[in-house]
Amino acid sequence: MRNKCLKGAARLAGLASVLPLAGCDWDVLDPKGPVGDQLKTLIVESTIAMLIVVVPTIIMACYFAWKYRASNTEAEYLPKWSHSNKIELVIWGVPSLIILFLAVITYQTCHSLDPYRPLEAEATTKPLDVEVVALDWKWLFIYPNEGIATVNQLAIPVNTPVHFVITSDAVMNSFFIPRLGSMIYAMAGMQTQLHLMATEAGDYLGESANYSGRGFSDMKFRTLAMPQEQYQAWVEKVRSSADQLDDQTYPRLAAPSEAEPVKYYSHVEPNLFDEIVAKYNNGMVMDKSTGKMIHVQSAMSDMNMKE
Repeated sequence: MRNKCLKGAARLAGLASVLPLAGCDWDVLDPKGPVGDQLKTLIVESTIAMLIVVVPTIIMACYFAWKYRASNTEAEYLPKWSHSNKIELVIWGVPSLIILFLAVITYQTCHSLDPYRPLEAEATTKPLDVEVVALDWKWLFIYPNEGIATVNQLAIPVNTPVHFVITSDAVMNSFFIPRLGSMIYAMAGMQTQLHLMATEAGDYLGESANYSGRGFSDMKFRTLAMPQEQYQAWVEKVRSSADQLDDQTYPRLAAPSEAEPVKYYSHVEPNLFDEIVAKYNNGMVMDKSTGKMIHVQSAMSDMNMKE
């Protein structure tokens, strides 16, 4: 009776361990952009390479246990056996080749998937610039060329490269759109970059992949990939909003809040992103063209001259 209860409990425990996977979306393995496609290929190739060792090991473990069982009196018994060159070659040679293979593809993809590296499409298509600010516990997206901003909603045109510049006005977070690929940290006082592109229209999940406190579980946003005409209509919709983001309204937005609804801002102070970065760097901000730190006022002067 006791053995039956233990077996039943073991089965229930096994089923329970699988239940958390029931709510998983395999977004990373269903990419909708060139970066996501490369990441999927890397994941699949790496998994197959590692299974070359794992699967035979499991099979041999089961086979040896069956062949050399106590009741098998026909199994060969070699009490003085100690070494085999053939076995040594297999157990060291195969893993070494797999490690070499993984090292090569990892080295290649570290360069080809460098988040700072512009996409090939940017050679013929002007990228969309988006400034991203991680807040407690929401995402602020600033479109500097359009002069608008949104909270917890990112819209991008299909087949158009997107150049993200990312920072944080709170603790460290991680910006991640699984179906478009790549994950990169958002850190206060720093500017990280990311280049992505959507090749199919859709509504894709975006999230923070780094625990950041009480409201972390609701720190999600939707990425709306749409044709160019719909994107322009969306921009006009945001511009029709009565809300504006400036020195007075931004502190209220930056205050900690949970499950923040989508918000639109028809106007954004042009230097807001640089000011957010500069307040952690004694008024200094990185020049996007040279990579050097300059005073935020100098950055504003340069921007005004370009305009």
